[in-house]
Amino acid sequence: MSDIQNEEKELNQETPETSDHLEETVENEEVTSEEIGTDAQTEIIEKLTAELQSSKDALLRKVAEFENLKRRTQKERLAYFTDAKIEALEKFLPVRDDLQRSLDAADPQKVDKGFLEGINMVAEKFERILSEYGVEAIEEENVPFNVDIHDALLRQPAPDDSVPSDTVLKVLETGYKIGDKVIKHAKVIVSQ
Repeated sequence: MSDIQNEEKELNQETPETSDHLEETVENEEVTSEEIGTDAQTEIIEKLTAELQSSKDALLRKVAEFENLKRRTQKERLAYFTDAKIEALEKFLPVRDDLQRSLDAADPQKVDKGFLEGINMVAEKFERILSEYGVEAIEEENVPFNVDIHDALLRQPAPDDSVPSDTVLKVLETGYKIGDKVIKHAKVIVSQ
């Protein structure tokens, strides 16, 4: 027979007076320990201890659930902020590309030096702002082709035999990333 069944049997064997007396004891709390038997005291203490432990466990679980919810909410909020920042920065990246193309195409002898210096200052300011937001340009050449950051537009033979296959020969359009997240893949020519 299980312990629970034994305890139930013992409780049922008590006289009605003792049973009523125990109930009054629990309700009135003013009854002295002499009025309750030692076994009954132990039983009440064990029951109350078990209830207390159960309440503590439930409370700890609720605290842990709350902490997990708080952490998940903060993580989601940060992800939304990062996504919004990336979306806004994506709209400015073509302007940066156009400034760079303008500077590359400008022939210093045919363009007024003051005008060229002004364009350079704007381009440098643009670069500083992008770096403040953690935007990195993907424009390295002679590196292994990586599908995570490069978009191959053309494959062609390498200029010399020392260049291994699947090497970025030339970046046609700069790519961008923030941390490990790629905003725009670099468009490249890859060796055969």
